[in-house]
Amino acid sequence: MAFYNKVGSLLRQSVSASNALNGQSSMFNAVRCMSTKLFIGGLSFGTDDQSLKDAFSSFGEVDYARVITDRESGRSRGFGFVHFSSEEAANSAMSAMDGQDLNGRSIRVSIAQERAPRTSYGNPSFGDNGGRNDRF
Repeated sequence: MAFYNKVGSLLRQSVSASNALNGQSSMFNAVRCMSTKLFIGGLSFGTDDQSLKDAFSSFGEVDYARVITDRESGRSRGFGFVHFSSEEAANSAMSAMDGQDLNGRSIRVSIAQERAPRTSYGNPSFGDNGGRNDRF
């Protein structure tokens, strides 16, 4: 994991340096501005999908809003996602709502990042032997 972080850091530095020489804006800023899916953190446990959608709908058309819940208890995990139909709406919502109060909690709003691929970490039910070589 540390290796990938270092490689990513070096890539960002080289792209930023080459773009600075060429006078272009950073590729990463261009990608960041093109996202219409926002991560919302710090949500109150009382916030549901509809109240999250209602809170962000004043900035533009919301395709969907989802509060992530624990699969065992069904209780909110304190974060969610809002997907807008346009980049402009997402950017204005992010700048206006970051740090604001929603249902008694200060929320964090940022561009949603793709989730890293998951590995089984030694769970034999997913096809590996958990680091043990004593299998038949």
